[in-house]
Amino acid sequence: MPLSRRAPPGIVHGIELTPLSPPANLTTELVRRLASEIRAGRLNPGDRLPTEQALMRQAGVSRTVVREAVSALRAEGLVTTRQGVGAFVTDPTTRGQVRIAPEEMRSLTDVLQVIELRIAIETEAAGLAAERRNAASLERIETAAIAFAAAVDAGESAVMQDLDFHRAIFAATGNGFFPRFLEFLGPILIPRQTVRAQVEDGANRTAYLQGVREEHARIAAAIVAGQAMAARSAMRRHLSASRDRYAQLQASLR
Repeated sequence: MPLSRRAPPGIVHGIELTPLSPPANLTTELVRRLASEIRAGRLNPGDRLPTEQALMRQAGVSRTVVREAVSALRAEGLVTTRQGVGAFVTDPTTRGQVRIAPEEMRSLTDVLQVIELRIAIETEAAGLAAERRNAASLERIETAAIAFAAAVDAGESAVMQDLDFHRAIFAATGNGFFPRFLEFLGPILIPRQTVRAQVEDGANRTAYLQGVREEHARIAAAIVAGQAMAARSAMRRHLSASRDRYAQLQASLR
């Protein structure tokens, strides 16, 4: 991979990425490529990643793929983002040492086990969010739900918007360890990133995401109403539906 001369810390580093071929998941491949640059030391702590436009041009991918990849790198602790400025490589001494990495998700059994973990944690998070929400957290949850619905209506995969919705709920708990746990799960929180090639034909994806949109709406409504029991129930149903979907897929592939 051709690289330009090393840039001083804190400015855009001039890495050059060759266009990506169309693998099963462009986001995962872009994350892998950028992470390898960081781990190899070709991108150093304090270096800024290339701009969205530069990454789109170099890798030959959409803005959505770039944003999903940066979000995944942030979840892995490899970069931090500054609104209106860009994404910067983190100091490795400050990165979390324990996380679930995308490469660990080798099978649908792994996906199902992560969903089971999410059911246990996120059900309670929804209840706490309903009990402790304030005006700011409610606005964030409602904004995330609307953004997800708009992305679905536009025919997008809505992975980033889905992740933002769950982040908003974790933040609304008022317990800082919940968002940290979400980052522990990292980019594999949304399972269709891992198994997209197997399940996301057009009609299948559209029908599924329309259902998710309604599930998000029910969760958000319960939190807004301050109904903790209803919020827990709505979140459990939401994640259980996801678990059942992937269990059915696993059975169909045997």
